[in-house]
Amino acid sequence: MGIKSNRTIASYFNRFGATGLDAVSPASVPVYTEATGGIISDYTDPSPGKHYRAHIFTSSGTFVVSQVGSTDTVDYLVVGGGGGGGCRGGGGGAGGLRATTDQTGGGGSLESTVPVTTTTYAVTVGGGGAGSSVKPSKGNNGANSSLVYNGGTITSTGGGGGGSDVSQAANPGGSGGGGSNSGAKGDGTANQGYDGSPATGDSNGGGGGAGATSNPGMVGAAGVQVAIAGPTATTFTGVGVKNPANNQYQYFAGGGGGGHGMNGTPGAGGLGGGGAGVTAIPSGPGVAGVFATGSGGGGGGSEGAPTSYAGNIGGAGGGGVVIVRYERDSAASTAKATGGAISYYGGKTIHAFISLGDFNNTSGGNLSVEYLVIGGGGGGGVRFGGGGGAGGYRTATGFTVSPGPNTVTIGAGGAGGVTKNGPGTEGAGQGTNGANSVFSTITSPGGGGGGRGDTGNGSAGGSGGGAAGRFSGSGGSGSLYGNDGGDGNGSPLGGDNYRGGGGGGSGAAGNDGSTPGIGGAGTASSITGTSVTRAGGGGGGGGNGTSYSPVPGGSGGGGTGGYGIAGTNATASTGSGGGGGGYSDPATPDGNKLGGSGGSGIVLIAYPT
Repeated sequence: MGIKSNRTIASYFNRFGATGLDAVSPASVPVYTEATGGIISDYTDPSPGKHYRAHIFTSSGTFVVSQVGSTDTVDYLVVGGGGGGGCRGGGGGAGGLRATTDQTGGGGSLESTVPVTTTTYAVTVGGGGAGSSVKPSKGNNGANSSLVYNGGTITSTGGGGGGSDVSQAANPGGSGGGGSNSGAKGDGTANQGYDGSPATGDSNGGGGGAGATSNPGMVGAAGVQVAIAGPTATTFTGVGVKNPANNQYQYFAGGGGGGHGMNGTPGAGGLGGGGAGVTAIPSGPGVAGVFATGSGGGGGGSEGAPTSYAGNIGGAGGGGVVIVRYERDSAASTAKATGGAISYYGGKTIHAFISLGDFNNTSGGNLSVEYLVIGGGGGGGVRFGGGGGAGGYRTATGFTVSPGPNTVTIGAGGAGGVTKNGPGTEGAGQGTNGANSVFSTITSPGGGGGGRGDTGNGSAGGSGGGAAGRFSGSGGSGSLYGNDGGDGNGSPLGGDNYRGGGGGGSGAAGNDGSTPGIGGAGTASSITGTSVTRAGGGGGGGGNGTSYSPVPGGSGGGGTGGYGIAGTNATASTGSGGGGGGYSDPATPDGNKLGGSGGSGIVLIAYPT
């Protein structure tokens, strides 16, 4: 028999003669994904015992992957913008909702995680649709939201607009809008949302939601909870809206409630942020859907005079949201407080609030913090409209916070001005002021609305709104925490080339319409560890002259003023002002004259880790 190989003999002696000092292969160390973009939330979910990082986008941006982990896929939530409510009509449908996590997704369908590589991915967040200002025009559909990934695009359809008076059927969408005056419902999109409800006489239908059909009746349909940006514990209050039944947040995509044409009870908004409808008496516009939830706006219900539809207007839909999540190796640190989306950077712990909640100091004593509190931006005015002013911008260090709870309120952006079909200043043409943002004893006032029509002055606010063009209107006054809006153009350049003033920004006043009305600049802050500019004023609107371009808003998120087109909405979670509406020939759609909505505010709180 031949001699065995040396390899066989060595293997034999190594197996039975090992001393325990032999070299061994090191254990593999898991690699985890690294990325940037949006508002970051680092958290531990105690149920599976896993650590996660979520990236929350309330406005369009980029998700940049610098390292791909051993698990090369991500979870997502993509919600389209909610539909606007109808004039004397049905509630707007919620934006389509697509998700990979939790018990259910929009339309009852959960989806699979998607792969990523080391590259930059586009994130688009759809704005909410404007409510209808004149019958029989329907509420506007919300815009689509989308997330690009390695191999395709996830798109969630904007919600359907509610039907308006004169037997209007509602629009289809991610979830369908509610019908008006015996009109039909709007259909939802498969695996994204549900149908709205048809109208029954003067009881206008509620909008569909991601979790249910609004049927029967006027109440907006419920959305769903998607616990992707933090744990479901009641202490987490950073994203989405709260369900009073369980005191938990992260509910999205509720349908808008239907308005009532007579004196009956209007429809409540659906769970998840849907706006409520209104009745004939007292009159008033439908309630807007909650920002960054993709919820539908409430239907208007007033029996207003035929020449003025200010009380009949449907509420605007809430803007959408996109959230991306992946697993992390460990919790970054231990926070000294609860509330908001929590991240850790540069030795600081940062709590970011984009919706209502509580900041609870759990350190066992008083806590010294740095804060940034920005109010909601003002809406732009209609037809030669002034730009909306930015919300008040307040920041300081060394602020003492007691154990609490310390309430945090995020100011909604003001609605852009609208008008009835035809020239003049009829209707709700003035941009609405933004709402205040509050942290503990700190209040930042909402921005002033832009001036309306031919002669309107800008409204006072955190920063003042710009005046309307054509005649010598005055810009609104800013507060201690902002700047004045610009004056209107008092020297017409000929024809319809009149210019509204720019809204004031936190860093500078708005430009006068003659210069033209560029919005005032915002202010940069490094509270999150990265310099970010917020609270820019909206640009002023103007006429349809061929030699003039849309007027930019101020740096930091201000909306663009329109020339022959509508003003654009300000960026969400910046407190910036909406752009003023332009002017076009009276025979063209009134949508060319609308003012843009202001951006919602934000509260950031930081302390040493």
